[in-house]
Parts: sequence; structure tokens; C-alpha cells
Amino acid sequence: MCLICGWVYDEEAGLPDEDIAPGTRWADVPMNWTCPECGARKDDFEMVAL
Repeated sequence: MCLICGWVYDEEAGLPDEDIAPGTRWADVPMNWTCPECGARKDDFEMVAL
């Protein structure tokens, strides 16, 4: 979950529009990726259980 805006990355859904395939684990998302809602860096995310 993004600590800035609250957007949640869903590993099952991925982000096909950003070339991140469904099933892509969070650990495998590139370090230079940014939040699609607010532009925060991957470092600004925290793992949460939903």
C-alpha cells in the first residue's frame, strides 16, 4: 500500500498497462517503478495483508 495516497498494488492483477503481468510479486516490481496514482517511489510502499 502506498503510504502517500493509499493505493494498493494487487499481485494477482498486476499492472498490465505498465507492463507488469498479473501474478507479478511485489518483490519483482522494478525499483524504479512509481505509484500510478501519486508518483511515489516503491520505497514509499508498505506491505499490508488484505
